[in-house]
Amino acid sequence: MSQLPPCPQCASPYSYADGDLLICPECAHEWSAAGDSDAVDADAPIKDAVGNLLQDGDTVTVIKDLKVKGSSLVVKVGTKVKNIRLCGGDHDIDCKIDGIGAMKLKSMFVRKV
Repeated sequence: MSQLPPCPQCASPYSYADGDLLICPECAHEWSAAGDSDAVDADAPIKDAVGNLLQDGDTVTVIKDLKVKGSSLVVKVGTKVKNIRLCGGDHDIDCKIDGIGAMKLKSMFVRKV
């Protein structure tokens, strides 16, 4: 029987497998048993559509019309978004757009100004 790795969050040795995930019973943290191939690395640089490195506080421009889910609003091409915040996950930019409000964007649809 192979030994499972300890929890990366609390270092508990009591992790167990549930399908493709490993679970820690002490802190309830879940992580991929196959490695971090699907997970987004928190330290990985986030780049815009043309490869420029993005940072917190940057101003970006939207390069494609984006429909706002759950609404009839559209974020138009050329919309400037100021003071972005980077976060992990699929939608890696937190921002506030005038006339629409707070939302998350994918970095592949913006260009650094």
